[in-house]
Amino acid sequence: MKLFVDNLTNVDFSYLHPQRGLLGESWLVQLVLDGNLNEQGMICDFAIVKKAVKQWFDNCIDHGLVVPTGMANLRVTQQEGETTVTWQYPDGGAFFCRSPAQAIVLVDLDQVTETSLAKWCKDQLLALFPDEVQGLEISFVPEAISGAFYHYSHGLQQHDGNCQRIAHGHRSRIEIYLDGQRDTGVEQQWAETFHDIYIGTRSHLLAEPSVEHHYQYDAPQGQFEIRLPAEHCYLIETETTVEQIACHLATQVKAEHPDREVMVRAFEGVGKGAIATA
Repeated sequence: MKLFVDNLTNVDFSYLHPQRGLLGESWLVQLVLDGNLNEQGMICDFAIVKKAVKQWFDNCIDHGLVVPTGMANLRVTQQEGETTVTWQYPDGGAFFCRSPAQAIVLVDLDQVTETSLAKWCKDQLLALFPDEVQGLEISFVPEAISGAFYHYSHGLQQHDGNCQRIAHGHRSRIEIYLDGQRDTGVEQQWAETFHDIYIGTRSHLLAEPSVEHHYQYDAPQGQFEIRLPAEHCYLIETETTVEQIACHLATQVKAEHPDREVMVRAFEGVGKGAIATA
């Protein structure tokens, strides 16, 4: 017998890609359990399955930075509850991130893909279930998006939860309306501007950006620090909540189209986001 749960949860995280660098991602989680029926006629209660798996993903992948330790030009150090990651972009730029250990997930992979990370998660998850569960399949599915979307990473210093982690991210669609009509051209323009981007807050900068951006802040989980090449960053004046991103986009679009009514629907991962007008 097999038990399946489609779209059990979704994970929003960032990972290091060997060509694209820091990449924000949002994947839906699909689960299949293989096993024997217990005395209740079940493999495992759905409530137990959903709670256990969601809690594991919340603790281990969601809102973290996933680092494949088999990547070339990568150096990882761990000491006193902190993890430091340094890596060289193919074009020579440098990536550096220092965070509390729980914010960086080290995986024994050469590259993170939907398939490779699912296999790694499967090996960790099987121990959560009772003896009736004999097999487990995990798969990750990106949201089907017909229009414009972008991958972004950020960190929210003032957030009480895991959003405070300086390098987590999302794969997000965007809808922009001018005078009540969607404008796919403007949407695509901003999707290209935010392609594989790190959105930073000016008050977190250690110095005025030049060839790189260097951000640092203290948050409840500890001290966070990140450095990236300037071409992979976009700076705004506020915290990078989805509400503030939507407001920023609405203001920028309004400046380009002053005689039009602007509405922006900015998504933060799957099925959630903020609306701003200008």
